[in-house]
Amino acid sequence: MAGTAEGQNAKRTFRRYREGDAAQRAWRESIFQASHSHKCPTYVQRTPPCQGSCPSGEDIRGWLDVVRGLDKPAAGQGWQEYAFRRLVDANPFPAVMGRVCPAPCEKGCNRNDVDDHVGINAVEQFIGDTALKEGYRFGPPAKETGKKVAVIGGGPAGLSAAYQLRRRGHKPTIIEEKAKLGGMLRYGVPRYRVPAEVLDGEIQRILDMGVEVRTNCRAGKHIGLEDLTRDYDAVFWGIGTQLGRKLPIPGANAPNCVDGIEFLHAFNAGRLSVVPQRIVVIGGGDTSIDVTTVAKKLAGEEAVAGKPSSYTADTVTAQAASGGAHVTLTTIFPLDNIQASPREVADARSLNVDLHGGVMPVEILLDDKGYARGVRYAACTLDKKNLPVRIEGGKEYEIACDMVIFAVGQKGDMAGLDALNNGRDAIAAGGLFEVAGHPGHFVGGDIVTPHLLTTAIGHGWIAAEGIDAYLSGAEPAKRPKVDKHQFDLLQALHHAGLELSDYNHDAVRGTNDAAFAVHNFENRAEREIIKSSEMFLGHFGPAPRIEREERRLSDVFARGGERIRTLLEEQAVAEAKRCMSCGLCVECDNCVVYCPQTAVKKVPKAQHAIGRYVFTDYNRCIGCHVCRDVCPTGYIQMGLGE
Repeated sequence: MAGTAEGQNAKRTFRRYREGDAAQRAWRESIFQASHSHKCPTYVQRTPPCQGSCPSGEDIRGWLDVVRGLDKPAAGQGWQEYAFRRLVDANPFPAVMGRVCPAPCEKGCNRNDVDDHVGINAVEQFIGDTALKEGYRFGPPAKETGKKVAVIGGGPAGLSAAYQLRRRGHKPTIIEEKAKLGGMLRYGVPRYRVPAEVLDGEIQRILDMGVEVRTNCRAGKHIGLEDLTRDYDAVFWGIGTQLGRKLPIPGANAPNCVDGIEFLHAFNAGRLSVVPQRIVVIGGGDTSIDVTTVAKKLAGEEAVAGKPSSYTADTVTAQAASGGAHVTLTTIFPLDNIQASPREVADARSLNVDLHGGVMPVEILLDDKGYARGVRYAACTLDKKNLPVRIEGGKEYEIACDMVIFAVGQKGDMAGLDALNNGRDAIAAGGLFEVAGHPGHFVGGDIVTPHLLTTAIGHGWIAAEGIDAYLSGAEPAKRPKVDKHQFDLLQALHHAGLELSDYNHDAVRGTNDAAFAVHNFENRAEREIIKSSEMFLGHFGPAPRIEREERRLSDVFARGGERIRTLLEEQAVAEAKRCMSCGLCVECDNCVVYCPQTAVKKVPKAQHAIGRYVFTDYNRCIGCHVCRDVCPTGYIQMGLGE
């Protein structure tokens, strides 16, 4: 929850007047100025913070408006499919990302200042699962360009780029060194978090658009940089960071010291079936949590190996939670500020993983055969760059172990690609994700900077736009300050069958009701994110968040299946209705009801579209500001062009 009820009410009860105000304020000085006027209400679109926090740039407010019934689909199309089409404009993996994304959008949600954030992930998972169940497909591109693009790497960045390129009519070919596509989604995320059939279904939907695939083919080995430049019109590099890093401390190269990426790859590929009894994981991020939970899962399976078949699932559950391996997770961060998401940390705690925070490993202790037998730790603090600083005179201790797993970072495998290596086992990207010194080559995903899966998806979209401009010979446009998939009022009017008329270029002045333009509307979405302080939060009553059922990992290990259950349809609709539609009209009628001059009116039903619900009769308007004050979403602003 976002805080106490008293604190929340204090935030959202008042707007212009504060507790203790008794006198009417004079508006004359604010309303009448020589250089500008606060008299005219205008309708200003801004980006909601959920979308501003989404690395893949989803129009979250837009598809939530569809689910809640505010934005209606065209005739012959169900709202479920319409919501899917709106969502996948940015992200072609709603079923996957609804399960695994740590949801920075929810942290940014303005509803946190009312009661609790909207369950965006939960609704996204519902949309994605519905699309797979109903067999929604991606349509063919409007035109074919005949341009060929090599997409190196079949992970989230490469698949996103291939999807966006194909939508624009190009012919992408994904070149993947492994046998299957998916990258970290397949080889780095355990299947109890994302079932294989979900991942396969969303990948196949992209391939069915006409995307070609070459697997078991490694760029830099089976095909060279010169070959790619010669045979394709453009190249996208989304090779990810497939190699883990180890800390530069004594003993780190012992045979039983492995990196977390290698550990998870072996598990997901089916090569890892047993683990030793005592495991120390060094990390603190989501990858380290996946490593610890996989170790506990394998420990539970190993603990009952060879036991009679009469062992029940509850026995397996108990073994997974308390038997087999003893796993310790250590991090340089304090435990109350650990980098992994709260859900993942709770999973680790539920499996009795031993957590140590605020400590740094200083040495891997070796036995007489050169194998790690323990890790020596020292208490530490963090500097301004989040690097550990040993506390002089602080406590030191040892943790005995049979295996050490480093989950402290990743790097790219640049073998055979020296010309692209920036010296840090990565590829440097320009502002438009172009590769400097290699015209027609673009890059995205973890190989630029390791981050979230949703970040890689966003990189793929932006790079695809850059490639499209390059292939057409156009000068790539400067990216906007708020670089997201924005709501488009003109597209909304088109969807409603309300096309603008042609402009005859006659001079006009002032407010005009001609249909060649959208009047009294300003789009600031590409440069402004709306804050809750600019909204009338008192309009929104408390509404508890509808949470997905989350099974304990010990139960998942014992009985199979996945951890998070999808919402029911009525639950998804109810949760979407908690969205406050920040920065866009929510069609609440407040401005119409409270206008003392009846100057604000609904547009005729035949002219209605999302974002075009009311208008102002300026012959009646006296500039009293009431419509702005009671607008819940901050869509009404006083003064044109400010």
